[in-house]
Amino acid sequence: MTEQQLPEFMAAYQQGNISAFEGLYQELRPRLQAYLSMLTRSRSRTEDLLQETFLQIHRSRRTYWPGRPVVPWAIAIARHVYLMDVRKRARILRHEIVLDDPLPEIPVAPEMERLAERERLQQALGELPADQIEAIVLHHVWGFTFEEIGATLGIRGVTAKVRAFRGMRRLRQILEAGM
Repeated sequence: MTEQQLPEFMAAYQQGNISAFEGLYQELRPRLQAYLSMLTRSRSRTEDLLQETFLQIHRSRRTYWPGRPVVPWAIAIARHVYLMDVRKRARILRHEIVLDDPLPEIPVAPEMERLAERERLQQALGELPADQIEAIVLHHVWGFTFEEIGATLGIRGVTAKVRAFRGMRRLRQILEAGM
């Protein structure tokens, strides 16, 4: 399926075509999963939020404007689901006792050492604010324009550009300091 076909599938889904939803699911699932995984860094939490996102897509299908890009609309829903989960977890944590004991280090097999750079990049990204991570990933990894990012996140395109620029600058600083 191509990007141009997604709006057609979404319009068919709005009309009640279940096979159109299956096509949308197959196309959107990997993208939404990658986006949520980048935000949560937890496989189980990502899967939970992914299911909630598709439930919200189903509930919100009437809000989609036919002919508009589907991916930014779906990302905006996934972002809302993520933010609601963060708020819920913050409320829960206020009432829980968190242990300060660090987790034991897990030994890394020698064949996994080549993944060290990727791991370092993941750690460096984890040191950035979430809004900068979103802007970097949506622009540099997924290829969204800053205007599309702004529309998806509910901000101006210029603001998305600034977030990506500041995030990349900070990411370079973190990576250079760790070398």
